[in-house]
Amino acid sequence: MSAVSQAPRRLLQDCCSVLDHQTPGGLCGCCWALRPRYKRLVDNIFPEDPEDGLVKANMEKLTFFALSAPEKLDRIAAYLSERLTRELNRHRYGYVCIAMEAMEQLLLACHCQSINLLVESFLSTLRLLLEADKPHLHILATNSFVKFANIEEDTPSYHRSYDFFVSRFSEMCHSEHEDLDVQNRIRVSGIRGLQGVVRKTVDDELQVNIWEPRHMEQIVPALLVNLQQHTHADSESPAEQTEVCFRELLGRAAYGHINNAIRPVLMHLDSHRLWEGRSFAVQCFQIIMYSIQSQHSHLVIQQLLGHLDANSRSPASVRAGIVEVLSEAAVIEATGSVGPTVLEVFNTLLRQLRQSVDYQLTGYYDNAGKRRTTSREEKTLQDAVIKTIGSFANTLPIYQRSEVMLFIMGKIPVPGIYPALGSFEGSRMIQVMLLKSLLQVNSRYESSNLLTALPSSFLEPLLSFTLMEDPEIRLLVLSILTSLIDRCHNAARLAAVSVMFDVSVLELKEDRCSRQDNLFIRKHAQRLYRHVYLTCKEESSGRGHYQALITLLAVLSVELANEEVVVDLIRLVLALQELALSSQECLSVFNRCGVHAVCAAFINLLSQLGPPPPLHQHVTQVRRWSVCVCVCVCVCDEGVYILPAGELQVDESCLFVQSKICDALTGSSYSAHSERFNTPYTPQLTDEDRLSKRKSIGDVISLQIDMDTQYCPDKPQTEQITFETLKNAIEDRGGVEEEERRKRMLLVEKFQTAPFEEIAAHCGARTSLLQTKLDQVFDLIIRPPPSPSGNSPPRSTPLYEMKFPDLCVY
Repeated sequence: MSAVSQAPRRLLQDCCSVLDHQTPGGLCGCCWALRPRYKRLVDNIFPEDPEDGLVKANMEKLTFFALSAPEKLDRIAAYLSERLTRELNRHRYGYVCIAMEAMEQLLLACHCQSINLLVESFLSTLRLLLEADKPHLHILATNSFVKFANIEEDTPSYHRSYDFFVSRFSEMCHSEHEDLDVQNRIRVSGIRGLQGVVRKTVDDELQVNIWEPRHMEQIVPALLVNLQQHTHADSESPAEQTEVCFRELLGRAAYGHINNAIRPVLMHLDSHRLWEGRSFAVQCFQIIMYSIQSQHSHLVIQQLLGHLDANSRSPASVRAGIVEVLSEAAVIEATGSVGPTVLEVFNTLLRQLRQSVDYQLTGYYDNAGKRRTTSREEKTLQDAVIKTIGSFANTLPIYQRSEVMLFIMGKIPVPGIYPALGSFEGSRMIQVMLLKSLLQVNSRYESSNLLTALPSSFLEPLLSFTLMEDPEIRLLVLSILTSLIDRCHNAARLAAVSVMFDVSVLELKEDRCSRQDNLFIRKHAQRLYRHVYLTCKEESSGRGHYQALITLLAVLSVELANEEVVVDLIRLVLALQELALSSQECLSVFNRCGVHAVCAAFINLLSQLGPPPPLHQHVTQVRRWSVCVCVCVCVCDEGVYILPAGELQVDESCLFVQSKICDALTGSSYSAHSERFNTPYTPQLTDEDRLSKRKSIGDVISLQIDMDTQYCPDKPQTEQITFETLKNAIEDRGGVEEEERRKRMLLVEKFQTAPFEEIAAHCGARTSLLQTKLDQVFDLIIRPPPSPSGNSPPRSTPLYEMKFPDLCVY
């Protein structure tokens, strides 16, 4: 009875549902003719056999109906989604594909009017397909999403969420399906899906912010995993698709998004230990640097520098990989400056060099002394840092390179000027590394003004290294000087000069010496000549040093040659010749032969560059083969000879004669300076030369405060200076220098081992003695001369003791 009494009520409900275009739950739902029109149109697009595909004629009717009644789009999409869900549950995948194709066509046809009515049902349908366990459904859903992502919408949407799609597409990128072809297809689909999410959201501020760290930490690792694999070479491989997607992602990154995109890359390379291989890390950052906007590239550099500092306690291979990536990134970013903090970049790299030297000396790269490192690994890192410093410097304009060179020079521990840091070996290694860095910086440094390229603040400390005992340091300094002066790039040609060669074969490039160059050579020429002379006296010099000296002098003669310079260079060569012949200098046979070879090769070059022909004739008449037998390894290519046994004997016919050279220059433009030949070149030793030999600033202080009484007599004594006196002083110079060296060593030992109270007392006594001697000197200065009558005038008040009114003091 109850069922019969409720029948009219159920019939009324079914009729109302039909009028409301809802799914009827009663008797009328079984009658197809009473169903809403949109449902009948949707049902008509499905064929009896799913292999026949979508019924196109009926699909056109459905599309026309949707365009005519756009308010029914949401109901059409909901019913299509319902049909797709029912077919999916029944595993009728052919009808699932037909439903997705119909939904795609509706999206493409109706997006200009009211696409938002379709999107929610469309996205919920895609979620169902992506949650299924069938790979072909994942690929189907991804393809539909990509088509949707390429649609440009006119109306904004505030309620969409793509978090699920980011997570699911990222998961597909990590697919490990047992079938390799299916795995590649799934991964490619995941990559294309991520690309679609980026396209859909990156330019729409109302959508989800894809640049948030939680999204980037899913997207970027998923892309890098596939970028690392090169299983196929075609355009459909995961690696190829990943590179396209990665480039598009980075190309759309704004200024504030770069850090969020780069940080996951660094984390991925760390967690998978990909810095050590270096090839993938370099490839990855090459893609990054080429893809991002050029004005944002310095942000990547700063991220890498910060990551390098964070890994300062990592193995040398990891640090070397990061440094090499920095070098490649700097080369790509050669169009502009590194950024607003140029010196910070070089400061970080130099700090890594210093830390590497410390690790190399201790054998450990951590404070606890548990993680070992080797000299080979640290040297590899040091070479990479030096190369990177050069790469960064090449991206800078000329004026910034000058600042960088001064900055690096200020970091070098200079004995006698800056205290040496750490052990002596550590300081030496740091000096070598920083000088190599300087050489890298100025390898492509081209300046038309040597006054700017070599200011006094840079040249003076650099030249002080030419007198260091370490031969490697001296050779580096000579190379740096040659590189800075050689603006026409003739050094490579001049490096092959020998005692007998033809300058015309070298095809040298010459420019006219400018006014600034003349000012430079007048200001610094004597200092350069003096250091060249003193470098030739170093006993530890080898073949490379003499070849570097020849190249340096040759570059000077080509770049800065004028009459005065040529005359001074000839005087320098004659002085070097006398140095090689002198029996008072403690030079080996090899060193003497090397100096002779420098003289022969350079004056042969100089005679062919501009002086009159008589000079060249005199040079060709001099035969030096008996002298140069030991240095033909470095100045000629005719074989290796044996050093002469015993003392080196040089015939006068093998020497350059000053008078003949002077006669050869007579009658030319050089004759105005010919009187300078009468004054032999003699380098003057300065405090700079003596200080550069010392190992620490303590030696300088100890020698300054130690004043022996024998050098400060109580009464001023006068001695008549004659030629014999000077001759004896010169002859006894070797013994005096040896005695001074011995006293200096004793003083150094005393000040290193004596108690502080004893040193303080000693310094106080010397200070009082010095003040007494100064008073005596002042008395002698202000003492008036004796009068002719023999009566000395009354002594006036010393000038330094006078009291002046305040108005007279400035």
